[in-house]
Amino acid sequence: MSRQAPKPNAAPSELPPPRAGGFGPGAGHPGRRGAVVKPKNWKDTLRRLWSLFGKEKALLAFIFFMVIVDSVITLAGPYLIGRSIDSMAGGAGQVDFALLGIALATLIAAYATDGALTFAQGWLMAGVSQRIVMNLRRALFAKVQKLPLRFFDSRSQGDLMSRLTNDIDNVNTTVAQAVVQIMTGSISILGSLAMMLYLSPLLTLAALITVPAVFLLTRTIARKTGPLFKEQQARLGALNAHVEETISGIHIVKAFNREEKVIQEFETINEELCQVGTQAQIRSGFLMPIMNVIGNVGFAAIAITGAWLSVHGYITVGVIASFLSYSRQFVRPLNDLANTFNLLQSGVAGAERVFEVLDEEEEPADEPKAAVLTNPAGHVEFDRVSFGYLADVPILRDISFESPAGTSTALVGPTGAGKTTIVNLLTRFYDVTGGSIRIDGRDLRDYTLDSLRRSFGIVLQDTYLFSGTIAENIRYGKPEASDEEVRTAAVMANADPFIRRLPQGYGTLLSENGGNLSQGQRQLLAIARVFLAKPSILILDEATSSIDTRTELQIQDALLQVMKGRTSFIIAHRLNTIREADRIMVIDHGQIVEQGGHEELMARQGVYYRMFMNQFGQLEAAAGH
Repeated sequence: MSRQAPKPNAAPSELPPPRAGGFGPGAGHPGRRGAVVKPKNWKDTLRRLWSLFGKEKALLAFIFFMVIVDSVITLAGPYLIGRSIDSMAGGAGQVDFALLGIALATLIAAYATDGALTFAQGWLMAGVSQRIVMNLRRALFAKVQKLPLRFFDSRSQGDLMSRLTNDIDNVNTTVAQAVVQIMTGSISILGSLAMMLYLSPLLTLAALITVPAVFLLTRTIARKTGPLFKEQQARLGALNAHVEETISGIHIVKAFNREEKVIQEFETINEELCQVGTQAQIRSGFLMPIMNVIGNVGFAAIAITGAWLSVHGYITVGVIASFLSYSRQFVRPLNDLANTFNLLQSGVAGAERVFEVLDEEEEPADEPKAAVLTNPAGHVEFDRVSFGYLADVPILRDISFESPAGTSTALVGPTGAGKTTIVNLLTRFYDVTGGSIRIDGRDLRDYTLDSLRRSFGIVLQDTYLFSGTIAENIRYGKPEASDEEVRTAAVMANADPFIRRLPQGYGTLLSENGGNLSQGQRQLLAIARVFLAKPSILILDEATSSIDTRTELQIQDALLQVMKGRTSFIIAHRLNTIREADRIMVIDHGQIVEQGGHEELMARQGVYYRMFMNQFGQLEAAAGH
């Protein structure tokens, strides 16, 4: 079938509203169509992130081993510095040059090895983080392909794009930096503490007096910044949604002179994002300066205590020098871990938003004994079908009709009556909430979803073309089609003449959504795409509405040809395009109020007659109607 997913042409009452607490254009904006989403349990998110490491855990274990070796070498530095000082403590002429030489040589080797190991850790961890994020991005994109149409009906494209880009980038930054920092910091803290206890338990007590203050500060700030980082990501998604929506509809914005209005809306959302981001950064920014103050207080306590112990002969000057270095190695990782915690929260906020999409319910799986629909005749039956996007808001009520194989059925009625909903149920973009739909005597749900949709060809009012050549877009529903088949389909759709006039013909590259073609030309390519796919059941949703009258007349015969032998459903507001339909059904308020052929319905002078006369009353009166 044509793989172009239909966008419902329904009134707002037909479409499901955004979920409470979900995400969409106004997610996270008080007073803007949604409430701020509160962050979930970040510990559970961390566990889930850890599960994504998969095969990388072996390499991560090797990196951890390198971190341990590197940390041990780093811990040797202050001790060697202290030994070097002690080797010169005897004064002039009493320097132990042998000890000094060994200490300095070892110190140089240690720092050189530390540099090499640090580079290797960064190199390997960059690869690990990129592969993890690649897999996460792959899983998210694959998930998007499996989500039902109702998901996209009530979500903002910009917010979804933000989750695929910004949020995953935050996860990447967290994995690339936070993991190594946590490993390095933890080992450095434990190693430094062990060395300080070895050198002087009394000085160690002096160094530890600031530790409770560090944990209290980190805990207090984390409680404030966690929700802010999550809200910041939500508002960033809303900003992306607004930008995407404005750029996509820039022609309408300019046509209605709404530039100033969209700028004001952008400024409002941007200001909200700025305020939340500023609060998050300011509150998280408190951490490092205060940590430095606490560290300096601890450093002063060590210096004073060390001086007293040295004066009374309990320790040497070299021990004091070593201890001061160890105290910095002890406090600095605490500062780094505190800073990493802010980074971690930003990454967790992004991961939560990604997992929200990954946890969404997918399209229903095929039944275990589902049959493959091959070469269907196209006999369609609606048996007392009811449906509502929300349980308490019915859209269709007890719809029953039968379309024999090879016949054409036109659906007419006011906007929001349920015409497109009928088509969405037929293609299983939604499942019925009551009754059943059968093709060739079998319930839709008894067929595999893939084979079912391959049986349909769909042409929408708002067509979509992909970046690529014209030929690639025509063969989108049948990738294996030959060039000759592509040209034949284009000829049938009356697209061949304008394609040949293009500089590269069928090899002409299209911009996004065929922006370098007219609306009518894009529609012709969409029709050619369906012609090539040769579906058993054809759905035309205002398929010729964007084509000028002359072109419309030219392709009417081609449409009739492709409809021959195929079951066809035609949604139309221009009633002159459906006169030849085998059956016309008038849908109103989710029910079939009239059905029959054109002449039959005109003779009844009911709802269809009034609709037709409202459009063509004067012309038809002159023609004898």
